[in-house]
Amino acid sequence: MTQPTSSDQPVLRVTGATVTLDGRRVLTGVDLDVAPGEFVTLLGANGSGKSTLVRAAVGLVPLDSGSVELFGTPLARFRDRRRIGYVPQRSRAVAGVPATVHEVVMSGRLPRRPYLGFGGRADREAVEAAVDRVGLGDRLRSSLADLSGGQQQRVLIARALVTGADLLVMDEPTAGVDHRHQESLAELLGDLSRDGVSVLLVAHELGPMRVLIDRAVVLHDGVVRYDGPVSGVTGEEHEHVHHHATRETRIDVPGAEGVW
Repeated sequence: MTQPTSSDQPVLRVTGATVTLDGRRVLTGVDLDVAPGEFVTLLGANGSGKSTLVRAAVGLVPLDSGSVELFGTPLARFRDRRRIGYVPQRSRAVAGVPATVHEVVMSGRLPRRPYLGFGGRADREAVEAAVDRVGLGDRLRSSLADLSGGQQQRVLIARALVTGADLLVMDEPTAGVDHRHQESLAELLGDLSRDGVSVLLVAHELGPMRVLIDRAVVLHDGVVRYDGPVSGVTGEEHEHVHHHATRETRIDVPGAEGVW
């Protein structure tokens, strides 16, 4: 049985995280906490370290130094993966995937099953409920390749939801998604947040998510430049976040999404 998280214990704690990829220092001494039920957004230009930070937080990128704890347990000893729903960037997660919506979302049930194989009735019902919740109940048997970008993003969210996660980590879920679908996603995340799910959201722009956010963390060149209420991200700071987006380069680790 899953032990409840103490009200004063972060669901995620990153301390002094330093990461080097391909000979380039991407993060330097980053601290980040997410409290139970808290909605935190990471802001910053491409190359600022946002994606690397969340991938390090879920164990997809190794730290040079520092530490990560999930629900009070050091990352190296954390085994209860069903408590985390990770939504990677759509462009990396779905490219060339020859699978149906049902198959992709069913893969999210693996952490809840003691053995590999076909899902049982409970798994099928959970998949159908998650797909309905993201508004794709009529596309359950559709090929992922036949869906729009926004629909593919919602499939990845359903895969994360089907675990029954306590912490949802999302890497730019609104990238390439039109405003209507952004509003739909904001409504869904608002419901989850009210249910006590913690959210860590990587974003370039907040849009309809702004009203949900408890705290904003701004990264620049791999260090934290701001950590506080979203209202404290001023127009000047927002411009600073996006000004260098065209010249900075995101660092990727090929194949890392296969872990999740």
